[in-house]
Amino acid sequence: MARNTTLLGAALIVLGIVAYIITAAASITALIPMFFGLPLVALGRLAERQESRRKHYMHAAAALALLGFLGTVGAVRFALYLVSVGPVHVNNPPAVITRTIMAALCGVYLYFSVQSFIAARRARENTPI
Repeated sequence: MARNTTLLGAALIVLGIVAYIITAAASITALIPMFFGLPLVALGRLAERQESRRKHYMHAAAALALLGFLGTVGAVRFALYLVSVGPVHVNNPPAVITRTIMAALCGVYLYFSVQSFIAARRARENTPI
């Protein structure tokens, strides 16, 4: 999961930079995915290097991804407006698209993180002392 954390962080960094460029640097808020991506990359790299603390880094990364998901999942409703009606009811389509992509990335990462945590716990329980 440490590698996946680093990849998610890199994807969010790229998403933030692309969003900032597409919006012609109109607002610093377009870089919000990058602000989530940077600590995720750091946590992933730390988890790869420090085996003894990997569990803590992965839980911190999952918590950060949960915050990212909860902060962006509301945009999915507006993304559905974009797909069905068009940009009529949406004030800022690039922001909606960026937030929806971030919600999807963080949501998928959370799913696999939980699966990894469950598998690790089962492996620990099945290991003789």
